[in-house]
Amino acid sequence: MGNGLNTALSESLPTHSSGSAWAPLREPLFRSLWFAAVVSYTGTWMQNVGAGWLMTQLTTSPLKISLVTAAATLPVFLVILPAGALADIVDRRRFLLITQGWMVVASGLLGILTLTSCVGPWTLLLFTFLLGLGAVMNDPAWQAITPEVVCSENHAAAVALNSVGFNVARAVGPALGGIVIAATSSGFAFLLNAASFFGVILFLYRWRRPHYARIETGDVRKAMMAGLRYVRGAPAVKSVLVRTGAFSLAASSLLSLMPIIARPFGPSGYGMLLGFFGLGALAGAAALPMLREMLSVDGVVGISIVVFASTTFAAGQVHSFGWLTLVLFASGMAWIGILACLNVAAQMMSPSFLRARSLSIYLLVLQGGMALGSTVWGALATRTGVPSALLWSAVILAAGLLTVRRHRLAAPNLSLSASVVRD
Repeated sequence: MGNGLNTALSESLPTHSSGSAWAPLREPLFRSLWFAAVVSYTGTWMQNVGAGWLMTQLTTSPLKISLVTAAATLPVFLVILPAGALADIVDRRRFLLITQGWMVVASGLLGILTLTSCVGPWTLLLFTFLLGLGAVMNDPAWQAITPEVVCSENHAAAVALNSVGFNVARAVGPALGGIVIAATSSGFAFLLNAASFFGVILFLYRWRRPHYARIETGDVRKAMMAGLRYVRGAPAVKSVLVRTGAFSLAASSLLSLMPIIARPFGPSGYGMLLGFFGLGALAGAAALPMLREMLSVDGVVGISIVVFASTTFAAGQVHSFGWLTLVLFASGMAWIGILACLNVAAQMMSPSFLRARSLSIYLLVLQGGMALGSTVWGALATRTGVPSALLWSAVILAAGLLTVRRHRLAAPNLSLSASVVRD
């Protein structure tokens, strides 16, 4: 990070772009944050593997195992809207320091409790919820600072590089997590996640954020209401939210039930399967610009949903590790194709002074659907079995395509650079 963090605004945010996809990495602020973020994302994926696998060691209940995903995303119902409003009316740097510190403490304590054999299913769910609480408070401000650390000409390339970093971590983190857990225990994976936040914390501590215009009122409630009024009056926003809800509710089954599917292959096999999902997402992100040249945005989303529904069904029928890696790779490609379109549309759907609040409403629908869906699919798997739950999930995913006719995402200037989302 070094000297670039204290560079004057005129030097750290140059006014001209080289036109290269890698141009944002030549800017000291963005480069420092990008490398720190990749380390943090990797730790987060190690944490996800550790929590999912630990629950399979504590219980055989599909419902409790799927509740790990639900616990991580449940906080959206409590804090995502005030988090978006706060991110628009307080200093985002200080706010992010608080949320990052919260996640360090939660992950570190869970690691210590796990290593001392003081963790049961409900304790694990509690700390997963606390980590999710920190992540949800963090998300709107995190996504909203990208324009502040890169020049406007490089903003689109910076969003694409954020996607690359996130998906590289998605591919590497689960595999590393599986190796760590197989060699030691989930507790060490949790501690490594706690350590992974310190690069971002150091960046934020040393960053001298320039003054940006803020809304006039400091009233969080009024700021939330202003965001909700904007969403109610914008048809394009409603379309993004309807499509996001239809997808997230049904799509949550695969990842929430994956620890059960991967149980015969051990923690390293579980990590490898999620790693192939990440590799598929990375490949899908690279293929998106080419697909966008051939298809409309709704065409990309429609095909991706069909593929994801097919692989969701296949995951419940295939029992060979080799075939499962192919299924998860294809799932990852489809997953990023869908979320890239939805997330970029969400970022474009509001003016800058409302961006964090609009994104918080989008994340409420996305992660709220994941939380509700994970619980529903876990309960259904408990009653009818994992293959049956995945079958019904695939059917509902396909039925969600009926929303396309009335709620289109197509826009003349919608770019398909995959954006960063916490899922």
